[in-house]
Amino acid sequence: MAKKVKRLAAARTDGQLAAAIKESANLIWLAGLGAFSKAQEEGTRVFDSLVKEGEAIQSRAKKAAGDALTDVKEKATGTWGKLEKVFEDRVAQALHSLNVPTKKDIDQLSKHVAELTAVTKKLAAAAEAESTKHRRPAA
Repeated sequence: MAKKVKRLAAARTDGQLAAAIKESANLIWLAGLGAFSKAQEEGTRVFDSLVKEGEAIQSRAKKAAGDALTDVKEKATGTWGKLEKVFEDRVAQALHSLNVPTKKDIDQLSKHVAELTAVTKKLAAAAEAESTKHRRPAA
């Protein structure tokens, strides 16, 4: 391009200079059109490949984010479970120190009360039968 400009400058007549400038401008215009056309052709292919690559990256990013979220949930659940266990143990110790019966103690007492109630009913029935025997009038 620089050589063409030097040739144009070396031309002596105004008509030749104008023609050379016109030819050079036309060549620049054609080069620009060619570049534009090439960019359109390549641009579509590049755009399509960028879209595919973007989809792949997005898929990997979603998977990584999901994995990270799962890890955080598991850690949080484990931590929450430990905290809950510590809290339950502390409450149980406090209730024990206050001599408050546990569910197990109450269940055992309920079982004993049920057994005693059954025995009492049997004894009451036996006593009732015995008293009816003695009360029969003699004929």
